[in-house]
Amino acid sequence: MTTRATPPATTSPLAYFWGDDELAASRAVEALQAALGAETGSPPERWDLRGDRNHAPELIARLRERVATPAMFGGGSLVVVTNPGPLVQATEHRTAFLAALGLTAPGNALVILDATQSGARAPSQKRLADAVAAAGGAIRKYESPRRGALAGWIEAEAKQRNLQLAAGTARALAERIGGFVDLNDVERRHQTRIASMELDKLALYRGSAAITADDVKALVAEAVPGSVWAFTDAIGERRVVAALALLERLLDGTPEPVLLAVLHRRVRELLELGDRLAEGERLAAAARAMGIASDFRAQTLAGQAKLWTAAELTAALDGLVELDAMVKGAPGSGQDEAQRRLAFSLWVMDHAARAGQRRA
Repeated sequence: MTTRATPPATTSPLAYFWGDDELAASRAVEALQAALGAETGSPPERWDLRGDRNHAPELIARLRERVATPAMFGGGSLVVVTNPGPLVQATEHRTAFLAALGLTAPGNALVILDATQSGARAPSQKRLADAVAAAGGAIRKYESPRRGALAGWIEAEAKQRNLQLAAGTARALAERIGGFVDLNDVERRHQTRIASMELDKLALYRGSAAITADDVKALVAEAVPGSVWAFTDAIGERRVVAALALLERLLDGTPEPVLLAVLHRRVRELLELGDRLAEGERLAAAARAMGIASDFRAQTLAGQAKLWTAAELTAALDGLVELDAMVKGAPGSGQDEAQRRLAFSLWVMDHAARAGQRRA
C-alpha cells in the first residue's frame, strides 16, 4: 500500500502587517521573502512603494503591473506598500487597489505595512485589511513591548546573538530608551530598533565579556522626552519614590532650567484645571480654554488635580521660585551642583509627598 506524500504548505503571497513595532514588521517582511525564496528556489526581488495621494493612479497602475506579471526567470516580485491610506481614499483608487489583490501571479507577493499609533486596537485601513483576509492573506499585529516586556525582549534578543547580559542590564537598557514610560501617546514605533542598535554598540564595546548596567549608563543616551513626561506624571500622581528615581537620571543629562520649566507648567496646569473643575466647568470646556487638545491628557490631568489641594499646589509653585533662584545663581542661594541636586530632591519630598509622608 502506497501513501501519498502531503504537499508542503505554501506561504500566502498576501499579507497585512500592522502595529507600532517597526523592527518586528520589517523582520516579518524579510522572513516572508526568505520563505517565498525557499519555495520557489529563488528569492523574490523586493520593490517598495509609498502611498501618495497626488500620484495614486500612477502608483496603483505600477503596483498592478508588478504583482500581475509572472516571473519568467529567477524569482518574482515582492511588493511592499507603506503608508497605504492615500492610495485608498478615493473610491476609484480603492477599487483599483483592491482588484490588485486578486491579480498576484505565482512567485509574486504583496505586503502592506500599516504603521499605527501605539495603543491602536485595529488597523488604520480596516477595509483594506479585511480585503486581504478575505483573499486568504495573513493579518498580523506587531506591538512594541512595554515596561518589563521590553526588558524581556532585550534579554531574548541578546540571547539570540549570544551576548552576555549581567543581571539588571536588560532593565537598565529598557529604562534608558524610555521603555518604562507608561503613556498612551508615547511614540514607540522605533523602540525595538533602537534597542537592537544599542545592543550592537554595547557588544562592540564589551566584546565577549558580559554587558553591565554601568555600560548602559555610560554608552546609551537617555530618552529625555519620555523620562520628562514620566517624571511630571509621577509628580502629578504624587508617587514620590518613582519621581525621585526619574529625577536622579534626568539630572545627569537634562538642563536644570528645562526641568524647572516642565515642573512649573505641570503644577500650574493642575492648579488652573482644579480651579475650573471646582467652579463647575466641564472638563472638555476647561481643556479647550487651557489649550489642551488631547482628551487623554485632559483626563490624566483631571485625575492628578484631584490628588492636590489649591494650597498645596500654590506652595509647590513658591518652592519652584526658590529653586529657580538657586539655578540662576541668585545671591545667597547655593550654587554648588550637589546643593542644587539636593534642592530638587527636597522639593519633590516636600511638595509631591502627601501630608503624612513628608519629611520631618
